[in-house]
Amino acid sequence: DNFRTRLTHTLEVSGIARSMASTLGLNSYLTECIALAHDIGHSPFGHAGQDILSKLMKEYGGFEHNKQSLRIVQILENRYIGFDGINLTTATLKGIMKHGGDYQESILNKERNIEGPSLESLLTDVSDEIAYTCHDVEDGLEMGFINIEDLKDSELWTEHFSIVSEKNKEASLELIIRTTIRRMLNSIVTDLQENIQNQISILKIQKKSEISGNGKSIITYSEYMKERLYALKNLLFNKLYKHPSVVAMSDRGKSRIEKLFFHYQKNIQLIPDTFSKRLNQESESRVICDYISGMTDRFAILQSDSI
Repeated sequence: DNFRTRLTHTLEVSGIARSMASTLGLNSYLTECIALAHDIGHSPFGHAGQDILSKLMKEYGGFEHNKQSLRIVQILENRYIGFDGINLTTATLKGIMKHGGDYQESILNKERNIEGPSLESLLTDVSDEIAYTCHDVEDGLEMGFINIEDLKDSELWTEHFSIVSEKNKEASLELIIRTTIRRMLNSIVTDLQENIQNQISILKIQKKSEISGNGKSIITYSEYMKERLYALKNLLFNKLYKHPSVVAMSDRGKSRIEKLFFHYQKNIQLIPDTFSKRLNQESESRVICDYISGMTDRFAILQSDSI
């Protein structure tokens, strides 16, 4: 919790996405809604938690965090007498349905597949990538899982680190790192915005309807930035995400979720009323999955330690 959480990450994604949407003349309110909802279905312990829940739920309909986000806003969050969910617009719901995916058959899903993702949805996706790439560098350095030497092969990092270090010789390494990451993030966002504007000009696009659901072609970086960003992400994959300490933390997270899942299967009465009230409509495993997937890392740790 001293580093990033789902909430702090979401606020960063929202800030980047909303800012770019405003600059590009897109619907910034819709973009912000999609960004704020983009990870609400994520399980504890990040993708490790999703992987183990997906395995545990294989025989019961599966688990995937984007689908869980849609399930939360349409079914689990009850705020109205007349219907389930929180009464979001169809545009927002479609925006939450990321990665296409085999969502449950519905009119909403049919429309989403025909129309393709909205520009606001695609902008949120790429803002997510920008946010986690930059803050993973910062978190990795602060946790000591990677060091400055590890980043020397990234042109995107070294360019800005050299400039900041040269201009601020008296500054602490901590502030130089944070300033470097801020400059790096700004350069990625600026490149993306400029390239989108260039694509709009080249394709002579006058209005969103002319894109015909193929917005993915314009929500993209320049080839120059693509190569530099890919190199940084590849470096993070090899140096940080595969770091023994990170892998060990992921494995511990999976073990905790598995322990909780089997414990609640044997003790279904321990599931809070907020979730257990759906036992007459859902399988026990789905109700357990809903409960566990909504936990924070800290709460999941406390719960697993108590059994």
